[in-house]
Amino acid sequence: MAGTKGKQTVRDMVLSLGLIVLAAWVIYLFIPHDETEQELKRVDYRVELLTARRAASYPVAAPEGLPGTWKATSVRFRGDESDRWHLGFHDPDGRYVTVEQSAEKPSRFIADATQDAKKTETTQKIGDETWTRYEGERYDALVLESTGSTTVVAGSASFARLTKMAEALKTE
Repeated sequence: MAGTKGKQTVRDMVLSLGLIVLAAWVIYLFIPHDETEQELKRVDYRVELLTARRAASYPVAAPEGLPGTWKATSVRFRGDESDRWHLGFHDPDGRYVTVEQSAEKPSRFIADATQDAKKTETTQKIGDETWTRYEGERYDALVLESTGSTTVVAGSASFARLTKMAEALKTE
């Protein structure tokens, strides 16, 4: 009799597991699933930009004249973190582009803003300024080191899109 009771216990556990799997499958089948990617919301960064331009120790840059297909998705100004300015966009192809500025020590700031991209020997003239290219696994970047601040245009977008953003940057 002892041997029969052990077989019953195993059989009961297998049946219970089967019922649980069947119930989970039925629940999964009847619960609606939204598999579409959520549309990113456009943010208005004008108020934060005005605040940053009044509070920062350097001229804060923001794009002007970009087509409406560029979507601003994030904005931050952190005066307590070396006047750090962040403005995030999605370009017309849906790739990410960020404008980062700070009065922080350039080596530390650039490593953080570019996601540890490496400096290349390539420079490019944008307006009256010479920007340095950085290349990385996650982000590529254009970096402009000025007296008192560093500006980084970085992201998963192509260098052509990064250049377009850098060309659109204006300070007041």
